[in-house]
Amino acid sequence: MISSERVRRTVVGVIGALLLAVAFPRVGAAWCAPLGAAALFWSWQGASWRAAFARGWLAGLVFFTISFWWWSNTIQADVGVLAYVAVVAAAALEALTFGAAGALAVVAHRRAPAALAPLAAAAAFAALEWMRSIGTLGVPFAQLGTTQADTALRVLAAYVGTNGVTLAICIVAAYAADAFERRSWRACALAAASVVAATVVAWLAWPARSVPPPTIPVAAVQGNIAQTLKWQPGALQEAIARYTQMTATTDRFAPRLIVWPETVIADRYGLNRDPQLLARFARLAADAHGTIIAGSIDVHAERVYNGLYFIDGSGLQTIYDKRQLVPFAESFPGHQFLWWLPYVGELSGNFTPGTDPGVYPTQAGLRVGPMICWESAFGDLGYQQVRDGAQLLVISTDDAWFGTTSGPYQHAQIAQMRAVEFGTYVVRAAATGISGIIAPDGRWQTKLPLETQGVVEGRVGPPVGSVFAHIGPTNVWLATLALYALLVLVARRGRDA
Repeated sequence: MISSERVRRTVVGVIGALLLAVAFPRVGAAWCAPLGAAALFWSWQGASWRAAFARGWLAGLVFFTISFWWWSNTIQADVGVLAYVAVVAAAALEALTFGAAGALAVVAHRRAPAALAPLAAAAAFAALEWMRSIGTLGVPFAQLGTTQADTALRVLAAYVGTNGVTLAICIVAAYAADAFERRSWRACALAAASVVAATVVAWLAWPARSVPPPTIPVAAVQGNIAQTLKWQPGALQEAIARYTQMTATTDRFAPRLIVWPETVIADRYGLNRDPQLLARFARLAADAHGTIIAGSIDVHAERVYNGLYFIDGSGLQTIYDKRQLVPFAESFPGHQFLWWLPYVGELSGNFTPGTDPGVYPTQAGLRVGPMICWESAFGDLGYQQVRDGAQLLVISTDDAWFGTTSGPYQHAQIAQMRAVEFGTYVVRAAATGISGIIAPDGRWQTKLPLETQGVVEGRVGPPVGSVFAHIGPTNVWLATLALYALLVLVARRGRDA
């Protein structure tokens, strides 16, 4: 028979998942993140590792189903009600990380010293969040740290990345849960004071607090062409006319860099196979005395890529091909082995991933690190570009797929964290929004809302840098894993001695 205490803790865990979900856009109640995490950690208190895993998985299922619900807006037209099944199935897989975090939290409370067990539990959650966010099948959305993009805690990302912000949230939450269980708040107060102190010190030492006035004019063009129209007959000519006309209006501002959204020139055969159109864009860039970055299909060597074309007054300079493809949308993982399965060829765009990390000079006088849509959510990709000399990050995306759901808002919030992490300006061009320019401190200098046609104009400057730009996300993750191992294994030996 299931005890009332087990039911109570399970319910609290689910409530925690709901609080975590509303911490993200569109609700955006960032203060709910530590509250939700505290409820989740408390639900694992006193449980067996199996029970904690089950409660964590259930809470994760609720959290990820809500957080990923916007995916259904993308695929519903193709698969109907199966879109909702796909969302729940993906949520069930991602929820395994919540379950594993619960099990590891139980291990921490059993083996680590009582005063340090909550710290170990927080480290386990943060480490698992990063693990689910990397690789071909990684899903780096719904990271708790991104909820703090507009709070003071975001400054920690300049030192330990978004995942480090997650760790800070979880430290306070885990100690709060432990305090509620033990009815002793001393350790919780110390943990909260430590996070506050770290935030204050980081803020005072943060280079992005005092950025010189930016001087390089740039622009992002948001044509607001609906996804339902994008690939229709005649849509290509409409897109060309709209984007060239809107770009021409920027001549008074004289931007040195003009960014268009992902695949905005929806030419199925590849823009590089249309020399007349390339020449037209080159004349447009020459008139602007800048570089145009335009999204289109790139076809070469009988392979299809999702590309960004760098065009200036002298013509096409280079093409950046998207490296991190969206699984089951732009590519089918394992296609070379599973090609014989029914519908495999129809389940994805069959794009080929690019291999060049992509750091290119432009008329803006800064070396640009381009990211296409999904890529901007992967901190390790941005780190590689900054390490290779990128001075400005450019995000070209087609968030029109997601309508007015929470998806575009979550995606734009991630771009803010990329700016903070690497101490760089970010220029973001989205087909239907949200487009804008983000300063190295993560604040929007200017932006256009969803479903608006217009041009964002602003100024950028060289990067101010950050600690995180030097150490990178992998080292932070390894340190988090080492912290858990140290507290659980080494500290246990000391307690047993």
